[in-house]
Amino acid sequence: MGQSQMSETELSVAVRNLGGIDESTVRLRTGVNVLSGRNATNRTSFLRALMGALGSDGVSLKADAEVGEVTLRMADGTYSRRLERQNGTVTDSGSPYLDDPMLADLFAFLLESNEARRTVSRSENLRELIMRPVDVEEINAEIESTHAEKRRLDDRIDELSDLDAKLPEHETEKAAIEDDIEELQAELEAKRADLDAMDGTVDANQAEQEALDERLEELQSVQSELEETRFQRETERESVETLREEREEIQTELDALPETSTDERDRIESQLADLRQQRSQLDSTTSQLQSVIQFNEEMLEGTNTAIAEALRDEPSATGVESDSSGTEALTDQLVDDSESVVCWTCGSEVEQRDIESTLDRLRGVRQETLAERRELRSEIEALTDRLQSLETAHESRSDLEQRLQRTSAEIESRTDRIDTLEDDLEALRQRATTLEAEIEDHEQSTDSTVLEQHTEINQLEFDLGRRESDRQEIESRIDTVESKLAERDQLEADREKLQQRLTELRTQVDQLEADAVEAFNEHMAAVLETLGYDNIERIWIERTTETVREGRRHVDQSVFRLHIVRRADDGRSYEDTIDHLSESEREVTGLVFALAGYLVHEVHEVVPFMLLDSLEAIDAERIAALVDYVSDYVETIVVALLPEDAQALDDSHHRVTEI
Repeated sequence: MGQSQMSETELSVAVRNLGGIDESTVRLRTGVNVLSGRNATNRTSFLRALMGALGSDGVSLKADAEVGEVTLRMADGTYSRRLERQNGTVTDSGSPYLDDPMLADLFAFLLESNEARRTVSRSENLRELIMRPVDVEEINAEIESTHAEKRRLDDRIDELSDLDAKLPEHETEKAAIEDDIEELQAELEAKRADLDAMDGTVDANQAEQEALDERLEELQSVQSELEETRFQRETERESVETLREEREEIQTELDALPETSTDERDRIESQLADLRQQRSQLDSTTSQLQSVIQFNEEMLEGTNTAIAEALRDEPSATGVESDSSGTEALTDQLVDDSESVVCWTCGSEVEQRDIESTLDRLRGVRQETLAERRELRSEIEALTDRLQSLETAHESRSDLEQRLQRTSAEIESRTDRIDTLEDDLEALRQRATTLEAEIEDHEQSTDSTVLEQHTEINQLEFDLGRRESDRQEIESRIDTVESKLAERDQLEADREKLQQRLTELRTQVDQLEADAVEAFNEHMAAVLETLGYDNIERIWIERTTETVREGRRHVDQSVFRLHIVRRADDGRSYEDTIDHLSESEREVTGLVFALAGYLVHEVHEVVPFMLLDSLEAIDAERIAALVDYVSDYVETIVVALLPEDAQALDDSHHRVTEI
């Protein structure tokens, strides 16, 4: 095609040695792109190359090439794929648009071999196909983890459930302490006033009085220290009790952990290595099958020009020569519309349907290989999760053992501290007893009235200091309770969010199924109205449930049932099956099913392309109507059509006539 100036909406696709293409650069645009041409014009090869640049494995290396590549240039970047033949195996590299092409392969790359189209035409399991991109196991795992977190919050909230009753109790106790403090302060002021009034009336020995004051002050200091030491001892005892409870909890967690061994981890790693090797072999087999299938498809379509040119120089197996006298050339037989062709492997004449039947079997083998590869991937993921679980358990055990050791050491240290405090308490008691005896002796030799007043004042000061300490302690408890109440409020809010998430997760699969069925039925109704199939009244999916056996259990499983309602000539409606639809009707049904998957799984957010091929079974007017319908939902469509079918599409669509 001619070269044109690139605009912001244009795309460039450069292909070399892929499919039947030697080298070509094609300009596309956002919107509808029509690849118009006869058979053997490399349209399918181009679509597969574009799929390769977008991330699909459905691209193959040219049969006579060692290296092939495709480069897609878009407004947001450049994407590429390179295929190289090494020791009989084709390896790929590059930076394609998608890391995981599963969604696009199912619902965006709608070539003849597309699984969604073929599943509908063969009346296979529609539900499995539409739900394949949904990782149900991951959803179930998240449900379990979310439920476990909710249980943890429930337990913690239950622990804090009695705080509402404790807070008023602490407030009442604080008020009583403050009343005691006010009474002590008033009594202390009165005693000090009485002592001041006694000054000048008591003829006491000043030296004796000072000595007595010193003893009284020291006794007060010893009593304060004694009280503080008792408080420290009780605090240490509470800490030890808390640590012992913590140690028991750690031991319980430790006992609950599964036993792990290096042998099991080594065994799983060995299994993973074997499974990855098997997956690598399946990847190679899948690639080889795809190459064989594509080669045969291209030969049937007449698009493999390299083989065709080689065959033109060889006589046919039946002795018919390719000459200018009008004798039919072998390559012409390969691409004509007759029911028999000359086999390009043995040269004998065979029925075209036999080759197509063989291709169907090959496609079936490839699907089985892909299914086996998916099973291997699931097994690898399960073993990887198990290995990670073992590693996590091992790390958790190691962490818990270290915590257990630290907690035991802390208990031992605090127990030693309690013993030291007990010794200190005994020494302080003895000192207080000694001081009290000295004061009593002193009182007997001095004015008992003044001494009693001093003693009472000192006792009041001591009692006041103790009650002020009590007030500080109860205020600390109140602060702790208020903090925990705030924590409980936050925990309850978090629990509500977890409950909402659990509800979302439990309904997610059901919602996706319902959305898929609704989308298919809605779009199929609109498409049938647009395309005007006179004898088809409705094609719709019913979402139902059936009981199936899983191992030893019977479980309920969702099923998508496809219904076809026809209208007889007399206007009567009746149920029919997919087998009785015409090829055109089956193709349209498969395409609409793929479109429903495209919309439900929001594939447009993953890849902004839809590729269409092998629409010959649909008449030109209906192709045009179908393309116009799909274009409302897809940013960029690339559709391969015969020239007579392409004429029915709107002239405003971008057209490509050379590849």
